[in-house]
Amino acid sequence: MGRTRYRLPLASGAARKWDALGAELDVRVIGTAAPGSPIEDATFTLMSPARVRPLDGVVFWLTLPRRIALILRSFRPDAVVCQTAYEAAAALLARRLARVPARIVVEVHGDWRTSTRLYGSGSRRALAPFADLLAAAALRRSDAIRTVSPFTTRLVRELGLETAADFPAYMDLEPFVAPPQPLCEEPVALFVGVLEAYKNVDGLAAAWRLAAPRLPEASLRIVGKGSRADIVAALVREHGVRWERDLSAEDVAKAMDDAWVLVLPSRSEGMGRVLVEAFCRGRGVVGTRAGSIPDLVADGVSGLLVAPDDPAALAEALVRVLSDRALAEQLSSGARSAAAPWLQTPEEYALRMRELVA
Repeated sequence: MGRTRYRLPLASGAARKWDALGAELDVRVIGTAAPGSPIEDATFTLMSPARVRPLDGVVFWLTLPRRIALILRSFRPDAVVCQTAYEAAAALLARRLARVPARIVVEVHGDWRTSTRLYGSGSRRALAPFADLLAAAALRRSDAIRTVSPFTTRLVRELGLETAADFPAYMDLEPFVAPPQPLCEEPVALFVGVLEAYKNVDGLAAAWRLAAPRLPEASLRIVGKGSRADIVAALVREHGVRWERDLSAEDVAKAMDDAWVLVLPSRSEGMGRVLVEAFCRGRGVVGTRAGSIPDLVADGVSGLLVAPDDPAALAEALVRVLSDRALAEQLSSGARSAAAPWLQTPEEYALRMRELVA
């Protein structure tokens, strides 16, 4: 269960994951529906988008315990796997309401404290003290914790807790696993991600303003949307940055082929799926030493790492790579071998989930 948006029937990439899980376990999924999607089938029970979009999150969280309790009573699962500690808090309440002895498993995909500090509007910060206490309590009271990287395991251990399992989230990488292409002629840095504070879009903008005058032949391409779109819009006006709000997975893979390097200036990062996608395409990374990024990127081998919130250092790293094709090719070579530890088939993922539930 989680707040992930699904469109039914599932696209082939998502279907492979759930078909594999269905071969190992009896599965029901609670989530949210993409606009225009059906809200239910034999596996999925989805919440329709709220008519007033700003209320979508409020409605989701207020109704979640009751919706979980209904599934607990009708399906009577052995375990409830929760996407974050906040869903786990709702599941713990629902278990008490339903009086069903399901075990609660909470997944830790990133630093739970960022959701109220580095997402959306600044008004979320007022909720931070309460949200921190709620998440920590849910982690302590859950029956098992699953992490996805060494970074997320460290976060859990900082609370004095241990994990039941540590393995990556399933990633549909089919569009990215074709043989990598050689670097194109024009040096391009590519950013792919949500335009939110935790991705440090403002730091990327500041760094590019420093780097661009030194890189007359290079360009920056941004793919993403979010609450900080105005920062990217200013870069488009000032420096002709190429900006696309949405691309398909196939088009993201093509954008990586058209770039020399991925830039990831995050203040915090969970699993870093986009890093694995870039590695599969044989593209190095200019990133920060934040969250899981140092767990995936070997400095000087598959990328260049700088301190978070240091635009000057980020600009210098971008100038190094985008002005030196040999260095970009060296990082590209290192990136190709860096992907292997994070790859898994749907069947391997499903078997790990079965072992976790057992």
